[in-house]
Formats: sequence, C-alpha cells, structure tokens
Amino acid sequence: MQTITADILKKVIHQRPQNSFKGTFGKVLIVGGNPNMGGAAIMAGSAAVHAGAGLVTIATARENLTAVHSVVPEAMFVDYLDAPQFISLIKGVDVIVLGPGLGNDSIAEKVIQTVFTNIASNQTLIIDGSAITLVAQNAALKDAIPTNAHVVYTPHQMEWQRLSGIPISEQNNTHRNQEAQQSLNATVILKKHHSEIYFSNGEIRKLMVGGPAMATGGMGDTLTGILAAFIAQFDASFEDRIQAAVFTHSKIADELAEEKYVVLPTNIISHLQSFMKRNCG
Repeated sequence: MQTITADILKKVIHQRPQNSFKGTFGKVLIVGGNPNMGGAAIMAGSAAVHAGAGLVTIATARENLTAVHSVVPEAMFVDYLDAPQFISLIKGVDVIVLGPGLGNDSIAEKVIQTVFTNIASNQTLIIDGSAITLVAQNAALKDAIPTNAHVVYTPHQMEWQRLSGIPISEQNNTHRNQEAQQSLNATVILKKHHSEIYFSNGEIRKLMVGGPAMATGGMGDTLTGILAAFIAQFDASFEDRIQAAVFTHSKIADELAEEKYVVLPTNIISHLQSFMKRNCG
C-alpha cells in the first residue's frame, strides 16, 4: 500500500489552456437532497463549482430550488422528479454524484433507479451517502448497478459495513476490504482516519493527511463534489485524479485546522480555488 503525497497535485492540476470555454472542463450532475437534507446536495454542487467543473447541475427536490440559486448561483437546478428533464441531463454529463442527502424512502429508490437505467459507458458514477445504504439494503437496486460505467463508492465505515459485510472492527484488514471492493467491480474510497482507496486495477493508496477537525456533517458531501470536478475536468489517469481530489480535500482541512478548532465543509469549499492555484503544475 502506497501513501498519497503532495506530488500528486502538480501531476493532475494544470494551467488552463487559453483557448477554453466552460464545456472544456466537464459537466457534473449532483443528484440528492430531499426536502429535509438539501444542504448535502448543495455542498456537493458548490464544491464541484469551486473545484473547477465547467458546468454543474443539482438535481434535487423542488423545495430546494431557492436555496440552490441563493447558495450556488453558478449551478443549474432540475427537479429530480421531472423525469424527461432529469433523464436528459443524466445522458448529457461526464460525472454523476448520486446520494448526498437523498434519503432512504421510495422516492430515493425511484431516483436511484432512474440514474442506473440511463447512465452510459463513457460516464463516471460516484455512489455516496444515502445511495450506498439503499444499494446495500435493496437487492434489486444492487443488481441494477450499471456495469458499463466507471463506478466509485465513497463510504464511511458504517456504510462500508453495510455494503461489504465487514464489521468496522475488522476494516483494518486491507485484504478483506480489497476482496469486497473487487467483488463490486468498482473503486472504493473508504473514509476514515487515514482513508484508503481501493482501485479496480488492484492498487491501494493510503491518505496520511486530514484529522479530527474534519469530523462534522457535510464533509463527505464536499469530497464528492471535489471528486466529480477533478474527474470531469482533468486528463491525468483515473486513479491519479481520484488521489488528487482526496488529497486536496484533506490537505486544505489540515491547513485550516492550524487556526480553527473545527473545519466546516464550507470552509474547505471557499479555499479550493486558491489552493488549486498554489498547487498547479
């Protein structure tokens, strides 16, 4: 298992070409945020915008429309229950984040099924939060996971226990984690103290930055937005883009924790642009 170092940043984050437009830097769709948890999808969308994705759309409950436009005016909105518009967007983006604040009810299941049914082989699907729990608990949804897309799971330890069947107390066993990850035919980012990334090609990477100041709600939602933006806009290898995103998220938090007792997800989002500029190759 190799450690992710700061060298990964300049390998992935490059100067933008002068002859660019918003379509140059990828299209991201954030799917989540039921009426009670709209903030999760908004933070993921805001992180994707601030991390440089060219076009970001947030597919969420209609009740969140005003908040989306107020907090992230750079992002577009779609009601995830407006099937024709939602399906059209699914088919037209590079990266889809599915799950932040989506909830665990029948509406969430319907939204997940719509994404699974309409995703294509050239797209990346990041399965996060509520979507991980629903997939773990619903055999029909698990069977419907698209096998033709690049799938990334971003579980915290309890979600990984549900998805893999490995108790939290036994998740230090990298061999067991890798066996479970390989059976999913997907990349797994296991979020914990010193997070681990299990890639489909068999490589394992460990993150040695990040700390307890990050232990607050919305931190994972912010990570998924950064992941989506890095995957959508950069041209390094898939594995390097993921490592750079994960490192960026925690390294910013470490820098902020030098002066803050708690680092909020929105703190990280507000520092993304300057951090990426400083670490651009």
